[in-house]
Amino acid sequence: MTRPNILLVVADDHAANAVGCYGGPHAVTPRIDTIAADGMRFTQCGCTNSLCAPSRATILTGTYNHVNGVTTLSTEFDARQPAFPELLRDAGYRTALIGKWHLGHGGVHDPRGFDHWEVLPDQGDYHDPTFLTMDGGSHVRPGYATDLITDLSLDWLGSVESADEPWCLLVQHKAPHRPWEPAPRHAELTFESAGSPPDTFHDDYAHPATAARDARMRVARDLNLEDLKEDPPLDVVADPAAYAGWALDRYLTDYLRCVVAVDEGVGRLLDHLDETGQADDTVVVYTSDQGFFLGEHGWYDKRFMYTESLQMPLLVRYPRLVAPGSESDALVLNVDFAQTFLDLAGVPAHDRMQGRSLAPLLAGQEPGDVGWRESAYYRYWEHLDGCHHVAAHRGVRTRDRKLVHYYGSGCGQPGASGDETPEEWELFDLADDPQELHSVHDDPAYADDLARLRAELDALATSLGDTIPTSTPTHTKEIV
Repeated sequence: MTRPNILLVVADDHAANAVGCYGGPHAVTPRIDTIAADGMRFTQCGCTNSLCAPSRATILTGTYNHVNGVTTLSTEFDARQPAFPELLRDAGYRTALIGKWHLGHGGVHDPRGFDHWEVLPDQGDYHDPTFLTMDGGSHVRPGYATDLITDLSLDWLGSVESADEPWCLLVQHKAPHRPWEPAPRHAELTFESAGSPPDTFHDDYAHPATAARDARMRVARDLNLEDLKEDPPLDVVADPAAYAGWALDRYLTDYLRCVVAVDEGVGRLLDHLDETGQADDTVVVYTSDQGFFLGEHGWYDKRFMYTESLQMPLLVRYPRLVAPGSESDALVLNVDFAQTFLDLAGVPAHDRMQGRSLAPLLAGQEPGDVGWRESAYYRYWEHLDGCHHVAAHRGVRTRDRKLVHYYGSGCGQPGASGDETPEEWELFDLADDPQELHSVHDDPAYADDLARLRAELDALATSLGDTIPTSTPTHTKEIV
């Protein structure tokens, strides 16, 4: 069988609740949704660390962050380590990366394993962005970042399609990352769903762990003027409830405007595959580097192990393998992506990789004699950074339970000695409490679940080569 082309589109902070085929309130992605209609939708895809750079390092290398070294936003990526694009190139693929890199620049931190790359420095700009090039130069491209990334991707495809070799293209968008600046053509778009608060918008953070209460990412308190783009009307300034609703509408309106541009770009890429006769021989994957809060629990941003932050959209179309309109509820992770691409290309995975190929799931088969994973490991390493103030934590999730360990949270009131609170735990019954509002960690009825999951959490850490935390982590410097 012909080795497939691979088109991986990675958005930044695109929540599953803002991808129409996931059934959330914000149905603004008709072209992205066609990937699900023509292929497979994964309903339980999660990240191993809900933060941009760590997730991107995991996607590239098929390893957890304690292995690839990118644990926080301030730890840069050593691109000399094995990653799937270079393995594909060594096997005869043409490879390219266009858009957001966000893993450091210069020397060993530049993209590696690509025949061509052109990337934004750090977070990049939405309007008239600077791009870095593989010859060590940089230049400003007039226009809107999402459109430019799509333009450059189509240009590269046009340069390689006459060759006999298959290709792998990573299209990595800045959008819809903060500060949510839409394209001029979308500046007046409105969305009825933006003004409807989610059920948990007024969460009182009453569950035992104080990490949620002390985080600084509340829509009604922590968004700034750059985020909101305008001062609030006078009639809502003195009314906290009115202000919260206004801020949510302003935030979500610009966020969704940015998503619309991404959807249009995906549509252009899909149209190109159709027009050039490559659709049947191309694996098309749409995903995000993590989830994002769209007002759930009163928040924007990500980081926490709660569902909205943890869940990544994952849509895969490959007509030669994947049945149209299919679905998988397997517990899959971003650490699985690298091995999946290599498997589909017939290229052996590197021994260092820690994920599993999704190819059997894509084919509708059982994944081997050992079955699929029944629990998934998570670790967020940043600790109480000056901007979002989310405590470092680790955890394990199954289909119906989730255990979270804030290992030296530094949140809450000082103890009797004046020290920070050393640690906190949360346990959620996802079957009875899917919105994760009530921790049952201290409920005697869940004692067996607690003991089982604590043992599973440590066992997963050990099996993956991670160190079980025994001390309070240091505070992380502020990076928005």
